[in-house]
Amino acid sequence: MLFSLIWVALVFTTSASLVSTDRPTVSAAVLLVVYPLWDAIATFLERRLAGAGSANRVSTVNMGLGLATTAGMIIAVLSTVGTALLVFGVWALLSGAIQLVVAVRRRRTVGAQWPMVISGGQSVLAGAAIAAGSTSPTSGLSTVAGYSAFGAFWFLVSVIALTGRSRRGTR
Repeated sequence: MLFSLIWVALVFTTSASLVSTDRPTVSAAVLLVVYPLWDAIATFLERRLAGAGSANRVSTVNMGLGLATTAGMIIAVLSTVGTALLVFGVWALLSGAIQLVVAVRRRRTVGAQWPMVISGGQSVLAGAAIAAGSTSPTSGLSTVAGYSAFGAFWFLVSVIALTGRSRRGTR
């Protein structure tokens, strides 16, 4: 979550004014490449902490998606912000769908998955909107910063819900 908040702050302070027809600055390019890479790393770390199970196949797909998006983003940032927004949007949509699958699978065994369901649904919708708007001359990087800020919020809510469930379970 801290990573996302720092990332959002950096996008807003360095790149929020960039629109789809602009070429990404070096700082914007680095931020856009690092975000899906961090997601793949975070999925790997979460997978190790959660242990084995059927969700491991889904998390493997999610890690592969994050790494493929990182590679795609390296190519996209050499073009325009709009191209990067398209890659980011498709990735957000697909990773949100994966998040929904994981949340639905975990809801009976782990519980407290409603924040993850909301976050996954929001990611699917936001990803579709970002991808669809990527060619609009007014679309910009502030869109993806907003997306990331909401993701960080839902991650925090998820941690609180899971912590509360864990405490109730130990009593």
